Amino acid sequence: MVLLLNLAVATVMVAVTFSIHFAGLVGLTALLRHQGNRLRGRLSTIGQGVGILVVVFSLFALHSLQIWLYAFAYLFVGELHQIETAVYFSTSTFTTVGFGDVILSHNWRMLGVAESMNGFLLISWSTAFLVSLTGRVRAFEATIEGLED
Repeated sequence: MVLLLNLAVATVMVAVTFSIHFAGLVGLTALLRHQGNRLRGRLSTIGQGVGILVVVFSLFALHSLQIWLYAFAYLFVGELHQIETAVYFSTSTFTTVGFGDVILSHNWRMLGVAESMNGFLLISWSTAFLVSLTGRVRAFEATIEGLED
């Protein structure tokens, strides 16, 4: 029964965090498209750098939100009892560092494993998004340089 409860909570958390991440990436893409269309002719290197920084900070904020949601889940199920400990454990688990100084009981350890897998996938997704964005910026720069010749 405990395993089923773990899997149910993990499924809900994965669905929620993936949905948040998807919405965040769609929002960032829309924002970048909107800003790119407005600034197409006057986008400087500094402007591109600021845009990338906005994306990086936004991705960090998305991951922070997801980590906090897992921390609240550990508090809600009664596995961890202090917010600082829950956020610390969630951060080390989500990022797959797993220091091991805070561990879950046998009853909820599958939730921790699910968070680790979830974090790995979400961080990878963010990395792919950032690499794609950087590639588009470089392609845009090459197009501009070709027009100037």
